[in-house]
Amino acid sequence: MLRGLNPILSPDLLYILRAMGHGDEIVIADANFPAESMGQQVVRLDGISATEVLEAVLSVMPLDSFVDDPASTMQVVDDPETTPEVVEAFQKIIEKVADNPAAITSVERFTFYDRAKTAFAIVQTGEKRLYGNIILKKGVIAP
Repeated sequence: MLRGLNPILSPDLLYILRAMGHGDEIVIADANFPAESMGQQVVRLDGISATEVLEAVLSVMPLDSFVDDPASTMQVVDDPETTPEVVEAFQKIIEKVADNPAAITSVERFTFYDRAKTAFAIVQTGEKRLYGNIILKKGVIAP
């Protein structure tokens, strides 16, 4: 056990977050997301919501401040202007916890999948709300 760390941050997830470099991306995915078939490292956090995982990850990982889109979600199929409730919750967490709060951008479903395939890792959560997926780009910690 370590002090000051959210217990959701498993040893495997902490290793991944530490190993990531500036500009690397991590996906926090819902229970329906095809994580295993993406070909990346997958950490499973079954039974834990994507919002809980987002808050835990942002408590230790900086968001990239050098890009316009350090946080991206998947657009609703056939209704890209709709913002799902889970994405609204993601935005509130980013505003509350992130060192570099930024507006979430959304991308088309298959564009999201393509980015997920090149991400450093995917965290598969037990999130049951549809579109509970977010990609985070790691930033730097200033000296």
